[in-house]
Formats: sequence, structure tokens, C-alpha cells
Amino acid sequence: MYRSIFGLFSRYVSISLLNTVVHWSVFFFLLYGATLNQAWSNFIAYMFALTFSFYANARFTFKAKISKRRYLSFISFMAVLSVVMGNIADEMALAPLVTMVVFSFISLVIGFSYSHLIVYRER
Repeated sequence: MYRSIFGLFSRYVSISLLNTVVHWSVFFFLLYGATLNQAWSNFIAYMFALTFSFYANARFTFKAKISKRRYLSFISFMAVLSVVMGNIADEMALAPLVTMVVFSFISLVIGFSYSHLIVYRER
């Protein structure tokens, strides 16, 4: 049991690292190349990264079938998590770097748990 969870989590972490590369690359391209503001650049980049994560984790981590329901469940949950964390960070007046580090850790753990237990669970 623990070995299989550890293996899944290791693959999830690997996809998350690639997800970060996608997020940051799209963000900076949109910000500097397309001259969008930070809010739109980050929103669009995050959606690209989440979509990448969904498909990569479905195929390589959980070996699960892709469906619209699973995609919408994953995207919606992670987007809400992002907004909630952003609001908490604003309320606490956290520095942006602290927000990113804390959000990265929380979204990794909660995102894995939600993906494993809800999104990719075989019914």
C-alpha cells in the first residue's frame, strides 16, 4: 500500500515540476511577448498548466481514462484552491514569494489527495 502511494506521489511530483515549467513559461511569454497584464497572464498560464497536469497525471501517474467530468472536477477544484489561497495570502499580507512557496506545497499535497481519491478513482 505505502509503496504504491509513494510511487504515485513520486510520479505526481515529477509531473508537478513539469507543470511549473509550463506555468512559468506561458506566464512570461504572455506577460512580455503578448504584453498582457500579470493577472491575465497568470490566469491563462495556470489554466494551461492545470490542463497539462490533468492529462499527464491521467496517463502517467494514475493510468486512468480521461473524461470531461474528471477534467472539470480537477480544473474547478484546483482553481478554487488557488483563489482561496490567494485571498488568504492577501488577508494575511504575505509576501508574494511566501505565497507561491506555501501554495506550491499545499496544492501539491491537496492536489494529489484530491486527484487520487476523487478525480482518478475508478468507480
